Amino acid sequence: MFEKYLKDIGLSDKEAAVYVALLSFDKAQVTEISEKAKIKRPTTYVILESLAKKGLVSESNIGKKTFYIAEPPEKLGLFVERQIHLLEENKKSLDIIVPQLKSIQREQGEKPAVQFFDGKEGVLSSNYNTFAEKLGEEPVYIVYSKDTVTDIFSEKEAKEMRERRISMGIKSKAVYNSKIGEKPSDETGDRVKIDERKYPITSDITIYGDQVKIAVFGKRISGISIKSKEFAETLKSLIKYIFDHK
Repeated sequence: MFEKYLKDIGLSDKEAAVYVALLSFDKAQVTEISEKAKIKRPTTYVILESLAKKGLVSESNIGKKTFYIAEPPEKLGLFVERQIHLLEENKKSLDIIVPQLKSIQREQGEKPAVQFFDGKEGVLSSNYNTFAEKLGEEPVYIVYSKDTVTDIFSEKEAKEMRERRISMGIKSKAVYNSKIGEKPSDETGDRVKIDERKYPITSDITIYGDQVKIAVFGKRISGISIKSKEFAETLKSLIKYIFDHK
C-alpha cells in the first residue's frame, strides 16, 4: 500500500520497499533490511546508497558495524520539493535545447509522417485537415482531373471543399485536365490545363506547406497524407516547372 504512494512521488519499486522496511527499525544493518524488504543483499547496498543521495536514509557507525536509519517520513516532503525544483530547472533547459535539437533534425531531414484515409468521407475530411490554418502567402498546389471530381463529388461537396480554401484567402496553382473544356476563370488562383489524352490524371494531388495529400479514385476511393518538407518541395517544383513552360 505505502509502496504505491512512494512510487508515485518518484521512488523506484525497490527504493520504496527498502525505505518502508527500514522504517520498522530504529536502526538496522544491511542483512536485516535485505530480509525485511525481500531484496538481495548486494542490491540492498545499492538501494540504500540511492536513498541516502535522496536524503531519505542516513548511516551510523558503531564500532566496526554500519547501521542504517530511515529519515522521518516528513523528509519525503523535502524530497518532493527537490523533485519539483529539478523539473522546473529541466524545463528551462529544455526550452533552450529543443530549438537546437530541431535544427539538427532539419539538417538531417525530418522523417515523413504518413496517414491513410478511406472513402469519400475520408477525402473530404483530409481536405479539411489540409487547410487547418493559413500559412502566410503560401499558395496551395493542386493536380487533378476536373471530370473525375465532377463524377465523384456532388456540386455541394465540391463547392464546400473549394470555399473552405477561398474563405481563408489561400490562392491556388493548379494543373488539371478535362474533356469538357476550359474551366471557368478563378480570381483566387492560376491554372494550367494539360491534354487529357497525352497526360491522363487519375489521382488528386494537393500540396500545401509540407503536407501532401494524394487521393486515388479507383474502384475504391482511398488516399494518403504525407507530411514531409522534402517531398512537398519536390512536387511543388514540378508544378512550378509546368507553369514556367505553359
